[in-house]
Amino acid sequence: MIKGRKLKIFSFFAGCGILDLGFEKVGYDIEFVNEFFKPFQDAYIYSRKMMKIRPPKYGYANTDVNSYINENKHQLEQYIEDAKKVAAEVGYPIMLKALAGGGGKGMRLVHSEDEMEAAFRMSRSEAANSFGNDAIYIEKYIENPHHIEVQVLGDKYGNVIHLYERECSIQRRNQKVIEEAPSPFVKEAARQKMLAVAVEACKKIGYYSAGTLEFMMDKDQNFYFLEMNTRLQVEHLVTEETTGVDLVRDMILVAAGNRLPYKQEDVACRGHALECRIYAEDPENNFMPSPGVIKVREAPEGRNVRLDSAAYAGFEVSLHYDPMIAKLCTWGRTRESAISNMIRALREYKILGIKTTIPFHLRVLHNATFLKGNYDTTFIDTKFDKEDLKRRQNSDPTVAVIAAALKHYEEEKEAAARATTVPLVGESLWKHYGKLQMLANNF
Repeated sequence: MIKGRKLKIFSFFAGCGILDLGFEKVGYDIEFVNEFFKPFQDAYIYSRKMMKIRPPKYGYANTDVNSYINENKHQLEQYIEDAKKVAAEVGYPIMLKALAGGGGKGMRLVHSEDEMEAAFRMSRSEAANSFGNDAIYIEKYIENPHHIEVQVLGDKYGNVIHLYERECSIQRRNQKVIEEAPSPFVKEAARQKMLAVAVEACKKIGYYSAGTLEFMMDKDQNFYFLEMNTRLQVEHLVTEETTGVDLVRDMILVAAGNRLPYKQEDVACRGHALECRIYAEDPENNFMPSPGVIKVREAPEGRNVRLDSAAYAGFEVSLHYDPMIAKLCTWGRTRESAISNMIRALREYKILGIKTTIPFHLRVLHNATFLKGNYDTTFIDTKFDKEDLKRRQNSDPTVAVIAAALKHYEEEKEAAARATTVPLVGESLWKHYGKLQMLANNF
């Protein structure tokens, strides 16, 4: 045993299986069996069936070892040649991916045919070790892509409509942190083509309910299907704000067997919406989780601001769950107006006790590349000034003011609890930092 994992055995001289049975009794797993003398192999298979022992994961072979190795070598070489042909048709660069798993295991980026054989062997080997399945597939790798998704809604009667697209390219660790609708990058011709493809695909498979088809788009507006999420997504807020459609309500109506209450021509995209996913993470430290208890929470309010959150002062953010604590969404008649509303809302959003991504979001909304709307999934790594974030965080007067006010307020409460008479309590926490609110908001 190694760190709780069973050792795996490939038995090339199996005989009748007596030795293998001994290994199994002490905790080994027999993964493959080869025996060139068929009567021995027949006895091996029969005895395991009688003892109700599972067959080897990779089955049985009845050949000599050299023949087996040469045969499999030839087969692997053929796989590599076939992969090279597919990659040439798709066009380099390509990505090799494990069929049976995820998490980045079995993935290899291949830029040219010269890299193909080594990458293919490594990807296949890693997939087999990680998932017990060495099958891999090839997909086109898009350099500096935009992550675009199309919201769809269908009923059980074959009616499917789209609710336009969302731009989801600002990501860390391949997870979205800012979304907006409509995409500032997608041109109208590509938009209409992508929307039509999404609707037609859902009609072909008879899909109903809310769903999202995700695409990768290159710099030339070519788009490639990535995956479909057959559910409501976190960023549905921006779609609701720009279309006026209540996706949660309509999902329930469709699930109950009702027809869609509107046709495609009834749905229009108006204005612009942004969503910031507020995470309990430290953006200065590679977005590491920041668990703890929220000491102070003051939520933004006002026109064209929507906040979906269950967090409150006293709420404990656990290390064991997703660190997202809120979804903050703003709408405006123009993209510039939506951004301005989001900046105001983020400045008003006060959370103390844990670190959050609010300072990161504020810096993004002032970033020149973001403001131009031509950012892609490499934005955080290539276009975002992390050092500027550190400088700003360290000099932000809001944090210092609120922290000092909180300490003052808690000291007064403790003094009041110890006193035999009611003391003269000073100004509240909110008054104390409110005096410098204008200064902080102009920061």
